[in-house]
Parts: sequence; C-alpha cells; structure tokens
Amino acid sequence: QVQLMESGGGSVQAGGSLRLSCVVSGYSSSIACMGWFRQAPGKEREGVARVFFGSGSTYYADSVKGRFTISRDSAKNTLYLQMNSLKSEDTAMYYCAAAEFCAGAWHFQSPSWGQGTQVTVSS
Repeated sequence: QVQLMESGGGSVQAGGSLRLSCVVSGYSSSIACMGWFRQAPGKEREGVARVFFGSGSTYYADSVKGRFTISRDSAKNTLYLQMNSLKSEDTAMYYCAAAEFCAGAWHFQSPSWGQGTQVTVSS
C-alpha cells in the first residue's frame, strides 16, 4: 500500500510562485507514474502534470504549460510541482496521485491519492 502526503500549498498573489511536494511512503517500488491533479469548487478534478518513471516522459495541461514544472527526487521519494506565474484560475485543491500503470495523458489505473493541499491565488 502506498501513502501520499502533499504539502506546500498556501495563499499567494497573482504572479507569485509555490512549490508543492508529495512524499511517498509504503510499498513504492511498484509505482510507474505519478501526477498532480486539481479540483476547484464546483468543478471536476482535472489533470495538471504527470510523469512516467521509466521514460521520464512528462505531460502538462495546456493551461499550465510553460508555468508549471513537475519533477521528482527518487532518493527522497518525493514528487514536486513548481508553480510560477500563478493566476487566480489556478486556485484549487491540488492532489498527488500514483499508480502502477498509466497511459496517455491522464489515465491512472487504480491510483493512490493524497489528501490534497489548497492553493489560493488572489488577483
């Protein structure tokens, strides 16, 4: 069983930056892919960024391309999301996800989820 714990959320002004972290614990050797998703009030959860461990392939939602960067530190079992040039529309609860199999842009098979970390961007 894999446990995920996000941190790093907060309140920032538009144009500011935040770095989210997701620490992985438990049986993590089987993880093949991880990603960040977000959910704003009244909206469905959407994919933000994801990485395939084997190939290192990354993928970003169009809305965050050029502003957000996903990365991982395997030695620390931690996934990061560097968010720059934040906009009010980035306000959401951000969730970390991990799975043993992923395909395409956002298909995570039976993912594990963290509890989420809130990001609020004021204009």
